Amino acid sequence: MTTKMRIAVLISGKGSNLQALIDQASQSRYEIGLVLSNRPHAKGLQKAEKAGIPTAILDHSQFDSREAFDTAMIQIIDSHKIEAVILAGFMRILTPIFTDHFLGRMLNIHPSLLPKYPGLNTHQRALEAHDKEHGLSIHFVTSELDGGPVILQAKVPVTQGDTVDSLQKKVQVQEHIAYPLVTNWLASGDLIFKNNQAWYKNTHLTTPIQLTEL
Repeated sequence: MTTKMRIAVLISGKGSNLQALIDQASQSRYEIGLVLSNRPHAKGLQKAEKAGIPTAILDHSQFDSREAFDTAMIQIIDSHKIEAVILAGFMRILTPIFTDHFLGRMLNIHPSLLPKYPGLNTHQRALEAHDKEHGLSIHFVTSELDGGPVILQAKVPVTQGDTVDSLQKKVQVQEHIAYPLVTNWLASGDLIFKNNQAWYKNTHLTTPIQLTEL
């Protein structure tokens, strides 16, 4: 039997993408070895416990600096023999201490078509700009906020009458398909980070893969 890549999933909230990763794990090349939250009452922790996945809580408010918090996270993650880190609604800006340690081994999913709308409130910003389409981006994490090389995007139409809530739901449907897929690419070795670039099946991704083209 092929050894699976051990991943840690980092969450801050309800963990809907975590659940998608859990649901696909048995059919994938990854196994979730740890779920870590910076918020003690994150509902996603219950999803992990129900699935029998080890959990850890590290309350960022108990640390004097971001660097101290990130160093403590590294120690916990490494102690679980984790090979890759998957950010799934983890609402913390990471310092270079953390991003450099896991460079090429860490993914994030962002609810916009990067480089549009890095940061927060992406659905609201797309509506205010009267965009015709919106979506998600999955990218390697670097020290630049939401700035690492983008691997895959999924687009959704913005229709008349859409609200922040309806747009978020459209995007989340695509997230739950796309994130386990790309995580599996990383675990299988098809996806790698080389020369600060994303490579898929030995091809440099000069533009993101589109989910609809797969």
